[in-house]
Amino acid sequence: MYHQTAFNRCRFETRLARNTDELRAIQRLRYQVFYEEMGALATAAQQEARLDADHYDPLCDHLMVLDHDTTDENGRVRVAGAYRLGRRSQMPEGQNFYSEGEFSLGALKRHPGEILELGRSCVHPDYRNRAVLDMLWRGLGNYVTTYQVEIMFGCASFPGTDPDEIAPALTYLHENHLAPECLRPQALPGQYVQMRRGGRNSIGRRDALRQMPPLIRGYLSAGCFVGDGAVIDRDFNTVDVCVMVITQQLGKSYKRRYQEAG
Repeated sequence: MYHQTAFNRCRFETRLARNTDELRAIQRLRYQVFYEEMGALATAAQQEARLDADHYDPLCDHLMVLDHDTTDENGRVRVAGAYRLGRRSQMPEGQNFYSEGEFSLGALKRHPGEILELGRSCVHPDYRNRAVLDMLWRGLGNYVTTYQVEIMFGCASFPGTDPDEIAPALTYLHENHLAPECLRPQALPGQYVQMRRGGRNSIGRRDALRQMPPLIRGYLSAGCFVGDGAVIDRDFNTVDVCVMVITQQLGKSYKRRYQEAG
């Protein structure tokens, strides 16, 4: 299902984590990116272990890009990037998704087919380039095909906690990419932040895209929708929106690029 990527002498490999050691390497990368770099608030236990870990990790698959030419601080092959993938069919009965801590997913969860939560996406600072992001998305495309995923969704984050600083981006997403009502996630009461923060005609696409992190721009290229309302996550120092991709509506060029044969 997952193959070595023909890039720089097959230096990189994209596949799912296979054991606890590989999951720990992913959790160390997540701690480095989210806590040390982006300023998320770590507990004493997290600071001591230098791991970003929670009770969702054992329930999910973990997609990673490995750099076989480089080792990490523990002498193992370095993880260049990672994604946490949680299929509904993997979850114990009654288990909520991580995103439900911020968004109501009732409409989305009524969809009868397989749905997949995307989360904890991160790339090591040494690999912030289009090639590594493409490898993650290609691996994700193979995963979606293998498990017949019909809808992907998850929290996508803007750095910082002031929604007014990203008003053009939030307004553009709300006005142009709001999810169909029959599937639309909604920010929970008490956390709801209005995304429409300016007149529609005053928001230029170029200015909006300039404010968006690469991951959100990638979701837009895949034809994503967004839920109603944003949420400020002060623990992670972000403003979150809920994104959703209907896989049957992916464009042909996207499918050719990322959904290879298994």
